[in-house]
Amino acid sequence: MTYEYEGKTEKEAIEKAAAELGLEKDQFDVEILESQKKTLFKNGYVKIRVHTVDSKNQVSPEFDGKVPNATTRANDPSLVSNPLPQDEVEEKIIDFVKTLIEKMGYEAAVEIMFREEKKIGIKLSSESSSILIGRKGKNLDAMQLIVNVYAGHLGREDLRIILDTENYRIRREESLVRLAYVTADKVRQKKTSILLEPMNPFERRLIHTTLNDIADVETKSEGEGLYKQVRVIYKGVR
Repeated sequence: MTYEYEGKTEKEAIEKAAAELGLEKDQFDVEILESQKKTLFKNGYVKIRVHTVDSKNQVSPEFDGKVPNATTRANDPSLVSNPLPQDEVEEKIIDFVKTLIEKMGYEAAVEIMFREEKKIGIKLSSESSSILIGRKGKNLDAMQLIVNVYAGHLGREDLRIILDTENYRIRREESLVRLAYVTADKVRQKKTSILLEPMNPFERRLIHTTLNDIADVETKSEGEGLYKQVRVIYKGVR
């Protein structure tokens, strides 16, 4: 189920949601709908949408609440042994990200979050994190695309840069996995199909992969452009 709340800050809106719903903050997912910075003449304003899973839509027993790739990456100290740039390429990328955010009119501390083969995670710490994330992560995705293009200009087309702030990527992955299983249960019960919200390629792939091993359900992408939709379809047992 979804609910909407407002507050002067993101923290105030989330606390209001937790109090009214009687839930802990880690028991629901938050989507920033609107955000306005406090100015001399206007108070700050944040509107959020809270996503919960109600008792009628509990996820399938196949879902254990874990997203291995995301949680392992975030909690493995061997992948984040040194948050400082280790070579000239990393240093230039960090400086580029800082400059990009400054040009947007915001401030952020930027550091290495993890290192994998041909992949680097970059953590943004900012009081404006909700704005940097944007609606459904679109601002974060746009910045990430720009940074990856810049890495290509440095001669590192093989390097994949992942930007994250406030663990948004992890929370989003976990939310999508829950959504996938809840949707699969619904199409099984009604023997129908459900079209999900538009998603970027990574998010669509996560939905496809999550439901790939469920025998009586299949998925396919529909639409044009970068943000396509995934249709979850009941196909019965064959």
